[in-house]
Amino acid sequence: MQMQPDTRKLLTTGLGIFGTGMLAAALMLTVFGGVSRQGPHTTGGWLALMVAMGCLPTGLLTLLLALSKLAGKRDRS
Repeated sequence: MQMQPDTRKLLTTGLGIFGTGMLAAALMLTVFGGVSRQGPHTTGGWLALMVAMGCLPTGLLTLLLALSKLAGKRDRS
């Protein structure tokens, strides 16, 4: 299926942002000392938490927009 350039850009951008959030969350839980009830144990863990909290919802919404553009194009074809 041929995609429009803007749809391809939305998919790559969404995947990049979402992947960054997933990586930050994984690093927060493993490398940066984990998370307790009161939050991450290190300053790096807090930074990774902030990156994850920003990137995960933004990346997910960008991916949903790209997927809806793909579904809309399929309906018109």
